[in-house]
Amino acid sequence: MLSIASIGDRRLKRVDVIGVPITAINMADFLSFINDHMNELSGEYVCVSNAHTCVMAHEDPRYWQVQAESVMSVPDGKPLSLIGRSQAPGMGRVTGPDLMREVFSMSEKNGWKHYFYGTDQANLDTLREALEKDYPNLQIVGMEPSVFRPLSGQEKEELVQRIDESGADFAWIALGAPRQENLMHNLKGQSRALMIGVGGAFNVLAGIVPEAPRWMQNFSLEWLYRLIQEPKRLFKRYFVTNTKFIIYQLTHAKREEGCK
Repeated sequence: MLSIASIGDRRLKRVDVIGVPITAINMADFLSFINDHMNELSGEYVCVSNAHTCVMAHEDPRYWQVQAESVMSVPDGKPLSLIGRSQAPGMGRVTGPDLMREVFSMSEKNGWKHYFYGTDQANLDTLREALEKDYPNLQIVGMEPSVFRPLSGQEKEELVQRIDESGADFAWIALGAPRQENLMHNLKGQSRALMIGVGGAFNVLAGIVPEAPRWMQNFSLEWLYRLIQEPKRLFKRYFVTNTKFIIYQLTHAKREEGCK
């Protein structure tokens, strides 16, 4: 099998965003790359990155490595794509929910199969109902709720076994950052599926969590929309983490020593 490292595809180029290597890609190029190289992507993982994950990677050498060793860390957050455009003019947002929608549409034509891991059973049931309505030809081969704690070594092996026995081409991991990225990093090369970490996208596609209006997304105001809905849970993330992101970018702050 051809290795990802040997492909040399321009769509795998990375740019520096506060010291974190983010893939210089847009949605169209991401989908094109997936379509062109699906066989080579077996066992790889994709991070859907934003300001929050960049700040964590900036401050934590181990999490930086997790982001750096993904096959792609795509720019979910608009600030990432805006910063990246100075180095790669064609860079654009690749948001989790939209990425899933586009891949599902392609899957109906290509016969790709999908496994979902994360959230709870009730939300997964609602997600299945929504997907069967919106994508009647989508092949859903497994849905499994998270146990909401770190998995043991044996549990990881058993999860990989269930994914591979299902015949899945994609394994969607929705545990939130950094849990989902750490898990995918641990499972890299063990499963035949391409793993993609999509955070809260399951609940968005299921209609459980409302999605910000498109105009707010275009003006990078999704954070405000979500903050209004969940102020207690998201205050620290948006006001503390996003402030750090701005400071690190403006001051060209160096990452913690010990990072690669």
